Amino acid sequence: MASSIIGTTIEWYDFFVYGTVAALVFPKLFFPGNDPYVALMQTFLTFAIGFLARPLGGMFFGHFGDRIGRKTRLIVTIVLMGAATTLMGLMPTYEHIGLWAAVLITLLRFLQGFSVGGEWAGAVILALEWSERPKRGLMASLPQMGVPFGLILSSGVVSLTIVLTGDAFDVWGWRIPFLLSFILLVLGVWMRLSVMETPIFQQVLNTRRTARAPLLETFRRHPASLFFGLLANLQVFATFYIFNTYFVSYGATILQMPKNLFVNATLVGAIVLMLTIPIAGFLSDRVPRRSVVLFGYALTVVYAYPYFALVNTKSPGAIVLAAAIGLMLFGIFYGPIAAVNTENFPPALRYTGSSLIYQVAGATAGGFSPMIATYLLKTFGTTHAISAYIALVGVLSLIGTAVLKTVAEREMRWVGGETAAAEQPAE
Repeated sequence: MASSIIGTTIEWYDFFVYGTVAALVFPKLFFPGNDPYVALMQTFLTFAIGFLARPLGGMFFGHFGDRIGRKTRLIVTIVLMGAATTLMGLMPTYEHIGLWAAVLITLLRFLQGFSVGGEWAGAVILALEWSERPKRGLMASLPQMGVPFGLILSSGVVSLTIVLTGDAFDVWGWRIPFLLSFILLVLGVWMRLSVMETPIFQQVLNTRRTARAPLLETFRRHPASLFFGLLANLQVFATFYIFNTYFVSYGATILQMPKNLFVNATLVGAIVLMLTIPIAGFLSDRVPRRSVVLFGYALTVVYAYPYFALVNTKSPGAIVLAAAIGLMLFGIFYGPIAAVNTENFPPALRYTGSSLIYQVAGATAGGFSPMIATYLLKTFGTTHAISAYIALVGVLSLIGTAVLKTVAEREMRWVGGETAAAEQPAE
């Protein structure tokens, strides 16, 4: 559990630091001379590249995670992420190497996304397969704590750096949060080297039930679970990256308010999220998991309009409240969705299947959400359009989650007793 939580915290710290710093200074550092709207859209495009890489990372690491094991894949992902983030802190800007600055930062962002694509499923599966069946909702939700921990750590480091460096943050201070990733990398590798393979997957290896081609087997045997699982995860990403990344950019560029206020608001929201995730995971072991997820999605659809109403007051208290409520609602469905995703596939295909639905949802609804929000505000001139987008994606996820259970139950019949046998700890 410690390895899963610390590892995902480090991965998400790296991933979130890019989103926060990019929203604040990258338009000026890597896309200068453009119209502010164009520069911001270009920045969010590089942000989206990380999400496009995530399905590729999910397929790559999912294949070997289902063929060879969970442990080594998780060591590789954290090394790849830490190296990419550290190099970002050493990047020359447009002023020094021109267009190559944008090209190289985009390449490093791609490597970040590729790493995260293999990290999430591996960490969740590690926790779920080491836990007892009655506690799997809670145990699988705990690696999700890497998101608020990573967000708290990244927002805290960025906020502190802004305070300490002042105006120099836009010149060289922005590099500090990236360079600190190297220290976290060493800690993460040390933690994961001590982890053993999970009993459930060891049983799969011992009985030679691994799939020869996990990706093809998943598509062939579980097409409906993949489709409805994808729908079920869309709101996870659309909500979070508007409530977090776009939130900071909107406050600093559109409302023209101090950037530190919005960074600190996400910090408060992350603390609330940290408390919400395990509570929701705990509840999902006592009532149907889908019910908890559906409840969270429904509340988020309703909250889409009040959220921007609070932010647009320009009141610091209302802005912090908006962030806190938004991330609390996010935590209600984000905690249990981990177990819902992984339990939707048998052990031999679990890494590949859960990676696909989660990372493809991230690529479609997460990476482009800040860009979509920027475009909608520019086109319609009101945040109501962004709220409508959040509500629409929420409805799609409600449908996907509502259908997912019956689909999973029907498709799991092909493994029959093998699934139950593989779920037993190895002797």
